Amino acid sequence: MLNLNVINETSKLKAVVLGTAVSLGPAPKLEDCIDPKSREHILNNTYPIEEDLTQELEEFFQILKKHDVVVYRPEKIENYNQIFSRDIAFVIDNKFVFANVVKERENEIHGIEHVFSQIDNQNIIHLPETCHVEGGDVMLWGNYVFIGTYSASDFSNYITARTNNQAVNAIKNLFPNKTIIPFELLKSNDDPRNNALHLDCCFQPVGKNKAIACPEVFLDRNQYKWIVDLFGAENIFEISKEEMCDMHCNIFSIDQNIVVSDRSFIRLNSWLEKNNFIVEKIKYSEASKQGGLLRCSTLPLIREN
Repeated sequence: MLNLNVINETSKLKAVVLGTAVSLGPAPKLEDCIDPKSREHILNNTYPIEEDLTQELEEFFQILKKHDVVVYRPEKIENYNQIFSRDIAFVIDNKFVFANVVKERENEIHGIEHVFSQIDNQNIIHLPETCHVEGGDVMLWGNYVFIGTYSASDFSNYITARTNNQAVNAIKNLFPNKTIIPFELLKSNDDPRNNALHLDCCFQPVGKNKAIACPEVFLDRNQYKWIVDLFGAENIFEISKEEMCDMHCNIFSIDQNIVVSDRSFIRLNSWLEKNNFIVEKIKYSEASKQGGLLRCSTLPLIREN
């Protein structure tokens, strides 16, 4: 059996699901795009191809193996995008929570049946269908669970609105020992620079007391101020909307002092190294064209406390 344990974003990683680009299928039609970054690259004829994405994921896989992480991969579903494992489920403490994703992605979970079949049933949670939530919006930080959300009445108008108030309240009830902190995020169906698809596209803790964040996409400035008060302004690396669009917040922590980042993130990587992080730099820019990056590609199962 898998003994799940995830209480934060940065403790030493022991086991993870890493997505796959094998049998990715054709590029979506413009009208079928479910995020504005993909839409932009369809329009520009720069949408990524399977060969390039597979190569990027393989490089990420090798970095994880280098650091002795047990890596599970989804079983292939023909002609189906299975890159972003983060969103289809998430672990809080020792509980495996099935996400309720957009309908275009609802079959992805079948690719990791060989993983969750190893988890004790009493540690598996299915949320009510009315609770829309994806793992990219859920972030652990000790006793806190940060959740990206969009609670306005026009929620259903945005394909990019993935986590609702019902999910926030359900998680509060399921984990009464945790302090649930929701963040209202800017949404756009068409402009990736004005859209925070998930919380991990615009914010992420790193190390023991630092964070990366894009202040401009938090709809409630007081909620962003809460982050600044928690981490301290001197410990936050703030990025622009353009850098958010390129997925600078979506790096991935293997340990409190080891992160995986895209090699093109010169400004961010320099800040990380100045703050004594080991930065494993890889090329991951093709994956970013689909609106996700390194954190999005992973589903951590076990981290050390």
